[in-house]
Formats: sequence, C-alpha cells, structure tokens
Amino acid sequence: MIPQTILIIEDEERIAHWVQSYFRRAGFQTQVARNGHTGLDMVWKEKPDLIVLDLMLPGLDGWALCKQVRRNSDVPIIMLTARDAQQDRVSGLEMGADDYVVKPFDLEELVARTRAVLRRVAGTIAEQLTVGELSIHLGTNTCIVRGTTVSLTRTQLALMTAFMRHPNQILNRDQLLDIAFNNDFEGFDRSIDAHIRRLRHKIEPNPSQPQYILTVYGLGYKFVT
Repeated sequence: MIPQTILIIEDEERIAHWVQSYFRRAGFQTQVARNGHTGLDMVWKEKPDLIVLDLMLPGLDGWALCKQVRRNSDVPIIMLTARDAQQDRVSGLEMGADDYVVKPFDLEELVARTRAVLRRVAGTIAEQLTVGELSIHLGTNTCIVRGTTVSLTRTQLALMTAFMRHPNQILNRDQLLDIAFNNDFEGFDRSIDAHIRRLRHKIEPNPSQPQYILTVYGLGYKFVT
C-alpha cells in the first residue's frame, strides 16, 4: 500500500521538523512548506491526502490559504491554532477546515486526529440518494440541486447524507455526529453549525430563509422534503 502524504505548512522550522519526523515514524509520506504561498503551490502540485496548516504564516496566512484551497478542493485540512484564540478556531472551521489542534499540542493527538479524518474520507462509498429535487452521489462528492450540479466537501456530503436518510426528523448535534460520522468527528459540536451554514449556501434557493434544512430552535435541525 502506498503511504498517504501529509503536507505540513508551518513557518517555525523546529515545529515543522518535529511534526514531519513524527508523521514519518507513523508511516506517512510528508512534504513541508514554510510559508503560505509555497504551501498553496504544493497543494496543487503534490496533491496531498491531508494538510496540516498553521494559521500564522508569512505572506499568505492560514485563513486565506484555506479559503483558496476550498474553492477548488475538498482535501482534508487540520489547522494548528493558539490555545487562547477560540475565534481563530471557529473562523478556521467556518472557512472549511475539517479539524483543529491547539498549540502546544501532543504529536500523538495530532496523528490520531489525522487518522480519524482520513478514515472518514476513506469511508465514502459509491451510492446515490434522491429526495425530491435533491440528489447526491457519494462516490463523486456531488449534489444535484434542481438540475444543477454542485460540489460538496466530504463533511458537507456526510451531513447531507444524514439528512436525506432521515427526512422530516429533528436531529440534534449529537445525533448528527452519530449518524453522519459514527461519532468519529474530532472537532467540537459547534463546528457542525458552521458546516450546515455552508451547506445551505450550496443547496438553498435563499440561504437566509432555508426551505430544506430548517433550524428547530432548542432542538436541532430538520431536513424537510
């Protein structure tokens, strides 16, 4: 089996070397970029299986890099954030990161979170679901909305699949985590709200007044067919 490749985008040489060495010992191939512009170029050239992304980068910072990657790719991204910067973590997740790890971090935790994210990616199977005007194809991460094809990230696809398999049911965050990710979601439950907001922008005629994914205040979300 060919080892999976991790792209580490980190400007601090000591941390980059530390992370790279540990991933190699864990059986991964690694690439390292020391600034955002180089990192973005390597995303397209190297096509890594997962990106470990520091937020505070020279030139192009982690937020801007993540945003640009998400325009054309759903490669999994784990962000490295400062301990006291909760808003950084929220902003990163809203821009499309799959998970975050707080500095100073434990390398075993980082590798464990990486394996968890990669398992979710590998667990996607070829299947098509259709409910009303919406269809999703799990093998290609695409969604057909009223005849128009839209691309979903793997996290969005997992959430959309959960909703379409449980139409007209109220699902709270814990239930969504269980159904969509089999409780193998390493982020925190608030990030689910951010992923659902982005999903609405892709499938709803008017995201500010959703007609498919409704918020049932105090209870959770409901996919209305």
